[in-house]
Amino acid sequence: MKELSLPATGTATTVTFAKKLPKAYDALLVPVFKGEDGLELAASGQFSEDIDVSIWELLSTVGATGKAEEITRIPAIEGVDADFIVAVGLGDSEKLDDETLRRASAVAARSLKDVETAVTTLGIFGIQPVTEGSVLGAYSYTGQKSETGSTPVSTITVLGEGKTAKDEFERGLIAAEAVNLARDLVNAPSSHLYPESYATVITEVAKTYGLDVDVRDEKKLVKQGFGGVLAVGMGSSRKPRLVQLRYQPKKAKKHVSFVGKGITFDTGGISLKPGANMDQMISDMGGSAAVIATAVAAARLKLDIAVTVTVALAENMPDGEAFRPGDVITHYNGTTTEVLNTDAEGRLVLADGLALASEEKPDYLIDCATLTGAQIIALGDRTSGIMGDADFAAQLATIGQKVGEQAWAMPLPEELTEALKSPVADLRNITPQRSGGMLSAGCFLKEFVGESITWAHVDIAGPSFNTSAAYGYTPMRATGVPVRTFVAFLESL
Repeated sequence: MKELSLPATGTATTVTFAKKLPKAYDALLVPVFKGEDGLELAASGQFSEDIDVSIWELLSTVGATGKAEEITRIPAIEGVDADFIVAVGLGDSEKLDDETLRRASAVAARSLKDVETAVTTLGIFGIQPVTEGSVLGAYSYTGQKSETGSTPVSTITVLGEGKTAKDEFERGLIAAEAVNLARDLVNAPSSHLYPESYATVITEVAKTYGLDVDVRDEKKLVKQGFGGVLAVGMGSSRKPRLVQLRYQPKKAKKHVSFVGKGITFDTGGISLKPGANMDQMISDMGGSAAVIATAVAAARLKLDIAVTVTVALAENMPDGEAFRPGDVITHYNGTTTEVLNTDAEGRLVLADGLALASEEKPDYLIDCATLTGAQIIALGDRTSGIMGDADFAAQLATIGQKVGEQAWAMPLPEELTEALKSPVADLRNITPQRSGGMLSAGCFLKEFVGESITWAHVDIAGPSFNTSAAYGYTPMRATGVPVRTFVAFLESL
């Protein structure tokens, strides 16, 4: 992909596919298991039995156990044209699954610092998860630092055989690269990524992948009545935008519409947030990044599914033009909302996006947002909450769990819908009670979904931005959740 108008992007490793070992490489990655009687080396078929035994003996000597994600480095032996060998632990062979492969491949890729070329034989157990893990694990974002220190491995070659091996590799590569695109967008600082510049980046993405794009500036938003986006975004000197992307294959069997929250920075507005950790609010556009990246993946995979993406972009700032608690705003579909808290702004811009997307009556409508701190309280930092039509929410949660993006289906209680009624407007943007904050946000959004449209709301407040150390294939900062869930859902159609 050509360079985007971003101040920096992540340093991503080039991952390639081959059926045979290259003539020379710096590192060889081999899979090992933790067996009942000690270390087990999985034979790849690339080397003679004598070489495999020699590798196993040396690994056993240095104490390798084969437990999941254990990395053991040893010197290369005669017959292996590499500088060193890396044993990648996969744990119990009887419990091996795609997620174990994905995480182990990622940890292995991240361990290879300042290495030019590596070859992995882990693909004998699954090409796609190994490819995904290698791409995701090697991602490193150092932003605008003058000195970046150690660099990730430059190239990893995934070895594989079989008629479907190349296709599996391509699917894994495209999905993982889409995740990294979302990561790059979320990691960009708000000094450089704001509604207008973000719209420019989205337009660049659209041109690269042949997507249709439409950008509405603040004048069009006023003329067309997008009251939610305008209320949130007009307190900033950097005015709001609403952008739509479209992937429209000629033989589309279904139409899936995504709506993403694109708050490029969130101070809370007049209901100002505490100062601690406010810097992390550069990530409040994580939902928009995820759905944009999903559209790119759909186009690259050439899926026979029409995909529409609507992202509402705004910067929530306190200013003389900022909206206030007590204001009543009118959304795109004519629904009115009493604002009780300006820090519950994401649902206001999503409401406009959902109302617009509903006009086309898509087969499925999915919105994605870093919406509530209540999601983190309820489900923690790594599990998304999914609400909406119960069966559809459960389906998406199951897909998320399968691909390793943890998610849980949650209800939309009728008493919370009742609590959102206002005496001076159709709705209010929060309930008077603190309880059920994640669920009441879902209940609010439901009011803007058109009749007979299958809908789900995905709250990624915690999972979208990792404030701890890297783990598995998840780096620090932007994670790219839940791009792979959405891509897997589209593929399932």
